[in-house]
Amino acid sequence: MAHHKSAKKRIRSSERKKVVNKMTDSKIKTVVKKTLATDKKEELEVLYKEAIAILDKGTSKGRLHKNNAARKKSRLTKHLNKVTAVK
Repeated sequence: MAHHKSAKKRIRSSERKKVVNKMTDSKIKTVVKKTLATDKKEELEVLYKEAIAILDKGTSKGRLHKNNAARKKSRLTKHLNKVTAVK
C-alpha cells in the first residue's frame, strides 16, 4: 500500500483513467462489430460514420495506434463498399 501522498494520488488517478480507457475500448469494439454485422445500406452508412468518428477520436487521444485505427477503418470501408455495390 502506498504511503506517500503523491503515490496515493497516482493510484486514484490511474483508477479513473483505467475506467475511461476500458469504456473507450469497449465502445470501439462494439461499434466495429455492429457496423460489420449490418447489411442494410442506410443503417450501415450511419454506423460507418459513427465508427470512423470514434476511431479517429481514439487515435487522437492516444487510445489506439494510428495504423490499428487505419486497419479497422479500411475493413469497415471494404464492407461498406461491398454492401452498397450489391444493393
